[in-house]
Amino acid sequence: MSPRRKRHRRVGSPPVIKGFKPFGLPFNQAEGVTLHFEEYEALQLADYKNLSQEDAAKIMNVSRPTFTRIYDSCLKKIARAFAEGRSIVIGGGDVQFDKEWFRCDECNLLFTSDET
Repeated sequence: MSPRRKRHRRVGSPPVIKGFKPFGLPFNQAEGVTLHFEEYEALQLADYKNLSQEDAAKIMNVSRPTFTRIYDSCLKKIARAFAEGRSIVIGGGDVQFDKEWFRCDECNLLFTSDET
């Protein structure tokens, strides 16, 4: 019997930034902490948009316990970055965006093909 297939986590849009760097330390001083897109989305839905975990889980197409695990992982990574003075890089993970997003190489603006 094989394990259940993992669902793609639904993410509305990529973050407007690619990460954070602590002040006062060279960027390459310590290895960065990678925050996956689904972890960023969980933090945004729960703490920025003030949604309940149940509602946020529905938006992300995951169960409530899975949402809690994603959210907890995000908080631990952010705490590690703060405590150890590490940069935070946002990217990767097993996600499916609602639309196809593009980023301008010159100005870093995010847009969809609907907006061109």
